Amino acid sequence: MEIIVRVVFVLTLVNFGFVNGQIYDVLKFGAKGDGTTDDSKAFVEAWKAMCSSGGSNKTLLIPSDNTFLLQPLVFQGPCNSPSVQVQLEGTIVAPLNKAAWSDVKSCEWVSFNNIIGLTVLGSGTINGRGSSFWEANMPTSKHPTQLHFQGCNNLEINGIASFDSPRNHISIHDCRQVKITQIKLIAPGDSPNTDGIDISTSTDVEIYDTVVGTGDDCVALNSGSINITITRMQCGPGHGISVGSLGKDGEESIVENVQVTNCTFNETNNGARIKTWPNGKGYAKNIVFKDITLTNTKNPIIIDQQYIDKGRIDVEESSAVAISNVTFMDFHGTSRQDEIIKIDCSEVTSCKDIVLDRIEITTVDGKKPIIECSNAFGNSTNAYDGCLKTQ
Repeated sequence: MEIIVRVVFVLTLVNFGFVNGQIYDVLKFGAKGDGTTDDSKAFVEAWKAMCSSGGSNKTLLIPSDNTFLLQPLVFQGPCNSPSVQVQLEGTIVAPLNKAAWSDVKSCEWVSFNNIIGLTVLGSGTINGRGSSFWEANMPTSKHPTQLHFQGCNNLEINGIASFDSPRNHISIHDCRQVKITQIKLIAPGDSPNTDGIDISTSTDVEIYDTVVGTGDDCVALNSGSINITITRMQCGPGHGISVGSLGKDGEESIVENVQVTNCTFNETNNGARIKTWPNGKGYAKNIVFKDITLTNTKNPIIIDQQYIDKGRIDVEESSAVAISNVTFMDFHGTSRQDEIIKIDCSEVTSCKDIVLDRIEITTVDGKKPIIECSNAFGNSTNAYDGCLKTQ
């Protein structure tokens, strides 16, 4: 009798915890997890129940051994708990193709809005099934972002894997105190605009120990990216780690205090890149790329202040985003083109306080590396003396 009572007591505690206490399992809110039933409503109901409850350490559980089909949805905050978790152990999939989306005009697939103390973690995966968007005759700006975080301070993303996003995998906008670690973001090298992580209007962001291989930037730092640290990222395929593009359509853009260290670029179209549009305003300053390993990388080091995207025409330049205090240090590896450094700065503002230090890049074809600097001031070492003008 005593054993039976103890078992009943334990089961009661487990059930209380999974629904009424700390853990909110989406299966208990009606999700089927069969990969074909739309489980969006069950996810939203589980979220609402968790978010509205008091206390701390609340967890929305997406259990393993299940595949959950989701249409575009929003996890809305703020929550009553000071910290909430989304534990992804199973698989989340988007509709099979673009035609099956309930709202094909949605700019985001899964959104987290205005949530303080959010942690998204686990060993599960999210698959956007983006190929039908990549092949569609529509602007890539209309493709949905896979995971969008807006107004989420004290945010942590840990351990999850994201595949085949219709557009960028993760968007961080208007967030403070963000840590992203041990995640994997994967899409084919020819998939358009599938950035790994896009950051905008956000401060104090740390990204470390991650693997990103996509069809566009591994990380794109857009306007308002301040105090950004990227460490031990394996990038490739893709377009490297980019500051920008900044200053599009004459807008004022600001990026400052960026540290990119101990990262690898494997067969990427760019390595360390800063790109700005002609006639932009604002500045990009205090940026360091250090301890970078390159394997068959095109454009290992590039500052491009004449950035013109597809479908645009050249215009007369009257202003430019001011670039200053940028360091490229301890680069080593191979370039698949002979031009290993290109610093093409604006005649209007020039680039100031640029440092090239301990750059050891060889070309795959064995030819002498080419270095090009234009309207750039600073200091260089190795065989690159004279590329940068002295002020």
